[in-house]
Amino acid sequence: MPPGGVFDSYFAAVGLDITLEDATNQGRIDMTVRFNGRIYLFEFKMVELAPEGHALQQIKGRGYAEKYRALGQPIHLVGVEFSREGRNLAGFEVEML
Repeated sequence: MPPGGVFDSYFAAVGLDITLEDATNQGRIDMTVRFNGRIYLFEFKMVELAPEGHALQQIKGRGYAEKYRALGQPIHLVGVEFSREGRNLAGFEVEML
């Protein structure tokens, strides 16, 4: 299962409005969730393949939030990192715009 696959499955199972591989002019957001008048942008990374902190940095660096700014809703950037070796969540960072 790809990084974030459990997140995708869980959010879809509880009926949230999700978009996987959400296209922008700068790349693809791994998962966008719209819930309760807020937008959550998720990027998933394996720490063995990218440096720690890279997931959140990618969201910010590629300007993924720009696609949703005009909606005037709070936007939460969520970088989630997994360890292939530990087969577990290695860390996460959250930033609100």
